[in-house]
Amino acid sequence: MAEQLVVHDDIRLYTTSDKFYLEPHINPTEILIIDRITGEASVKDVNSVKIPIPPNAYKPVCGFLGSIKLISGLYLVVAKCRISIGKINGQEIFQLADVDIIPYARSTTHLTSKQIEDNNTYEKMLKYALDTPGIYFSYSYDLTHTMQRLHSVTPDFHKMSLASRADSRFLWNGYLLKDYTDQQFSRFALPIIQGFVSVNNVSINGHHLTWSLVSRRATDRAGTRLFMRGVDAQGNVANFVETEQIIERGGEKSSFVQTRGSIPLYWTQYPDLKYKPGMSLAAEDHVAAYTRHLRDQLQRYGNQVLLNLIDQRGKEEALERGYRAAVAAAALPAVRYEPFDFHAECRGMRYDRLAVLLDRVAHEQSEFGYFMSRGGSVLLRQGGAFRTNCVDCLDRTNVLQSLLARRHLAQALRLLAVTNTDDEIPHFEPLFRNVWADHADMISVQYSGTGALKTDFTRTGKRTRVGLLRDGINSLTRYYKNNFSDGYRQDSIDLLLGKYTVADGEGSAVKCPLRRDRDWKYVALPSLLLVCMSMFVASGASATRRSDALLYLMFWGAAVGATLTVIFKNGKEFVDWPRLDCGGLATRGPPPSSL
Repeated sequence: MAEQLVVHDDIRLYTTSDKFYLEPHINPTEILIIDRITGEASVKDVNSVKIPIPPNAYKPVCGFLGSIKLISGLYLVVAKCRISIGKINGQEIFQLADVDIIPYARSTTHLTSKQIEDNNTYEKMLKYALDTPGIYFSYSYDLTHTMQRLHSVTPDFHKMSLASRADSRFLWNGYLLKDYTDQQFSRFALPIIQGFVSVNNVSINGHHLTWSLVSRRATDRAGTRLFMRGVDAQGNVANFVETEQIIERGGEKSSFVQTRGSIPLYWTQYPDLKYKPGMSLAAEDHVAAYTRHLRDQLQRYGNQVLLNLIDQRGKEEALERGYRAAVAAAALPAVRYEPFDFHAECRGMRYDRLAVLLDRVAHEQSEFGYFMSRGGSVLLRQGGAFRTNCVDCLDRTNVLQSLLARRHLAQALRLLAVTNTDDEIPHFEPLFRNVWADHADMISVQYSGTGALKTDFTRTGKRTRVGLLRDGINSLTRYYKNNFSDGYRQDSIDLLLGKYTVADGEGSAVKCPLRRDRDWKYVALPSLLLVCMSMFVASGASATRRSDALLYLMFWGAAVGATLTVIFKNGKEFVDWPRLDCGGLATRGPPPSSL
């Protein structure tokens, strides 16, 4: 499984008035030249090119990520800084630490002041998306594929460039690299994934192992927690993540793959200032979309067990019933539905009750197995996968996935003769729990904007009151971000992935979607609320007689209550909605005034 084609790492970026030159730093044989006027790019023999500026007038970069068109024209996107994570299969993995976004155009004098302002917003959005924690890459290892997939391809596959052979589901700069698919760019185009990677060298009973966790977030239906839910007509689901646990010892390798993803029905839960917005099932053909999704999963991963952890009563009940009905109606072979009311079963911090669910799926975990190879020869293949979900596919999901991964770890270490029991390994267990908790936090930050909930159980094996307090803080932070900043975040993701493309002449001949007129209530009602609250406080502090104080407090308290009632009644008008028209999200903003 040795990689044949390595992407250039340290690169010297020379910038002249009309061209970019990207020259590999060590023993260069080729150079990438990009014309800043026409946007044309080509790779030439380094000895045939004379760069018309001093040899030391370069900017060091560590990878070419592609280019994108904004209002002022094309922009070059390069990796500026990286952090080494460790080695998988002997190949080094890095986390993206910083990027540079450099305009082709030398000036913006051809733009109006409004176009310049909007172009700057697009620049900030792109930078914001690329600064999201948890973007990874390798110059020589294909992070978009599991070990089992990499062992199931022809030798010619490994001769392809990393970008051209990447699984498009997990290639986060696929849109940036769309003009660099030609073979000549194969050693410059650097693919990136978003998700989580942790590589750990450990010693267990005298055996030196590398234990890694790799999660890949899908680009289809990528987005934020409340703006991206459910399934689309193609069978793609929101927050789909493929998670692979890898064990390496010398030439022996084992991996175990799980997936998570939003319930594959047409459903929404748009923010409206309520702490828990209502969920709505659309009047669509749920069975058809569910079937497309599951057939794709069966083809990619084999047999499926659908672990549904949502509540079977209350607000989540309709989703559970809809999911159960779709499974029954489709009646797909090799698919089993396993509902488990996480909150009801584990009430009172009884997380030991999860053992009940683990016992119910134990025979299938043994049947599915896991991948194992020795010296390049495949010994075992994983024949099925657990697809876990809760509502967000974050907190409850991660708790269960960590327990399933722990069982794989025990089985694989026994087969490798590292251990002879399934008992916990005292000095390794804290590392295992902390890595899975870090994993939960990273995936949660990328989808919801905050760290995960319930990570105290993942880290310690127990639910604690301190953990409950931390969960409360994270929940309030989620509430704020989901209502007041996630529209911008959704737009940033859509811009990076090419779900929205900037039109020619945007801001002049074509209206820029970044500009939106707010209803009068957006300013008037919060201002009125601030006045009422100020007067409520001032009345209590300044009244000389108790009867006057009580009267003023009652009046201004009623004014505060009435204003809040009107604000919450029109909650969607105060939400930060996406502005870029991607899949109709931008047009689903505030409804007409109900006042």
